[in-house]
Amino acid sequence: MEPKRTDNSIKIAALLVATLANFLTPFMSSAVNIALPAIGNEFATSAILLSWVPTSFLLAAAMFAVPFGRISDIYGMKKIFNYGIIIFTIASFLSAVAPSAESLIIFRIIQGIGGAMIFVTGLAIITSVYPPQERGKAIGINIATVYIALSLGPVLGGIMTQYLGWRSLFFAMIPLGILILALTYWKLNDEWAECKGEKFDIKGSIFYSVVLVMVMYGFSTLPSISGIILVIAGIIGFIGFLMFELRIESPVLNVKLFKNKSFAFSNLAALINYSATFAVTFLLSLYLQYIKALDPLSAGIILVAQPVMMAIFAPIAGKLSDKFVPQKLAAFGMALSTVGLLLFAFINETTSIAFITVGLVVIGIGFGFFSSPNTNAIMGSVERRFFGVASAMVSTMRLLGQTFSMGLALMVFAIFIGNVQITTLQYPALLNSIHIVFIISTILCFVGIFAALVQQKPKN
Repeated sequence: MEPKRTDNSIKIAALLVATLANFLTPFMSSAVNIALPAIGNEFATSAILLSWVPTSFLLAAAMFAVPFGRISDIYGMKKIFNYGIIIFTIASFLSAVAPSAESLIIFRIIQGIGGAMIFVTGLAIITSVYPPQERGKAIGINIATVYIALSLGPVLGGIMTQYLGWRSLFFAMIPLGILILALTYWKLNDEWAECKGEKFDIKGSIFYSVVLVMVMYGFSTLPSISGIILVIAGIIGFIGFLMFELRIESPVLNVKLFKNKSFAFSNLAALINYSATFAVTFLLSLYLQYIKALDPLSAGIILVAQPVMMAIFAPIAGKLSDKFVPQKLAAFGMALSTVGLLLFAFINETTSIAFITVGLVVIGIGFGFFSSPNTNAIMGSVERRFFGVASAMVSTMRLLGQTFSMGLALMVFAIFIGNVQITTLQYPALLNSIHIVFIISTILCFVGIFAALVQQKPKN
């Protein structure tokens, strides 16, 4: 069903609201990574607990993205979007005044829930407001905001952390959240509830969230027996969840589309890519500030090289994927990312900043060439009536990949560093852990090249 004709002021307001909202979560993710050493020093916390500051947000967002995507279709996108902004803003204030690392993690979980409500509805609102002939440009602007936020996060985050303290990062989100909320109530009147009256899969949503928590928490406690049991139980539980979703009438996650090879393997490639690359900023933030003794601002300026390359090359690769086979372009991007990750597997105390920058540039270009063509491959592999489901799956794979990437880092830190605060005594173990994570990520990314290449054979 085509969207109704909408006044230009409404379209501009919808784009502005969704774009501002799309800035919140990636900026916070990249900025908080830079602030981690400062947070760790203030709270005198261990590396494992410190790792949960970014991971808790991602895990909560991953747990609730699919359920809230379905809820917004049933009860209204604007309603869920507004609630998400309110929750995110309140959680930002609570994070800014957090008295301990444990409380900060709890508030980051709440912030992640609000974030999930925001990004599953923002893009959908744009799609509902803009007609097909204008939609691509609007979506392109919206997506570009993610890369701008990722680029500004390390730099602004470094400046704010160095001169105003890490708490200023969270305080800065409050006026932005209020502005978005005001614009939404002022200009956007529709609710966009396309599935109003349909049932919500509560059991499936709970099932999905529980198995995800089991796997992630299990990763963080490895190599303990309880950690191994939780990871295995979570994997088995996820298989059971998929079987459960296949049998019900209104699933929270439609898994039947995975019978299409292009759809299935392109989603798998996305999962692998994010699993292999997302923890790069986290690991290098610790490396640059602990091993190389750089201040947050200097580290942020170096780390910005990757998202800048992503912002430059993602639109170029997107245009190329309209002319060439998108799977081949995505595989090329995955190959470049593999090379960049391999470079970081060899860093040590004397590695030059130029070498680090080159590695970040290579990964950034690789990710840029992967993301747009891979998304194009996923969306082009399904019928028009499944565009919404396909879009939700892209977001789900991204969140799961980001969550598992941090989970991998947590697991390695738990094994080789332990639950202790990072001091000069732990620097050799920290560097060894970084090497191991990058080696595993390189192998993952290499396997992802072949997943990205798979295409559905045309029917005779």
